[in-house]
Amino acid sequence: MALTLGNGPFGTSPAGQFNFTREGPDTVVYWEDFPKRVRAEFNGKTIADSRRVKALHETGQLMVLYFPREDVDMGLLEPTEHTTESPNKGKASYWSVRVGDRTADHAVWSYEDPVPSASPIAGYLAFVYKKMAAWYQEDERVYAHPRDPYHRFDIHRSSRHVVVRHNGGVIAESRRPAMLFETGLPARYYLPPEDVRTDLLGRSTTVSQCPYKGDGQHWHLTVGGDRVEDAAWSLPRPLGEADRIAGYICFYPDKVDTEVDGVPLDS
Repeated sequence: MALTLGNGPFGTSPAGQFNFTREGPDTVVYWEDFPKRVRAEFNGKTIADSRRVKALHETGQLMVLYFPREDVDMGLLEPTEHTTESPNKGKASYWSVRVGDRTADHAVWSYEDPVPSASPIAGYLAFVYKKMAAWYQEDERVYAHPRDPYHRFDIHRSSRHVVVRHNGGVIAESRRPAMLFETGLPARYYLPPEDVRTDLLGRSTTVSQCPYKGDGQHWHLTVGGDRVEDAAWSLPRPLGEADRIAGYICFYPDKVDTEVDGVPLDS
């Protein structure tokens, strides 16, 4: 999440109020310097290496990093006929990346002649993130996707009374949740496993990736003959401050009924 996602101020559903009326396009596009050295690799070859990267923030989208053409090995790129259109940026041209016997089709794009309101991005190159084999910021490998500088989370111990039910039966109840507040997202309630009917949970093959908190191991819930797919998740090997909630369990409020101090959570 970021300023441009979820309920962030320039997201699709801002949670707060501005002191002015937002007029004009529904989408905000914000372009700025990204101060870290960034590298992209494919099939053992460095495709891009730059200390002059730009970050593009756009309503409803994850941050995208753009490279000056001079910092990209254009000899490894092959132009294609593929194009896409953006009302906020213009027409994008694409290249494939070929290194040895491996090819990443339509992996790089550029707005050669962007719309006037997006003129700063002219000629810069961006990559389809997952089509590259590895990414680095400075000398550290990037996990999941690059971290947005405007994204953060805080964890606080709480005494709120959290009750999770399914089909009327209590599957978790706690007065010692850990509350996680994260940019652009509603508060999440992580519960100690001792306060959860873990006998009703079965490990899912779904594992989400978060560059801020780590892998999210998901769990199915089975009550009687009713099975709820991926009803909850936990962080078995969390990153950074999220280590405080290692092994804690969080339920999706749109899949089970969750109350906090007697008030149902919105799904």
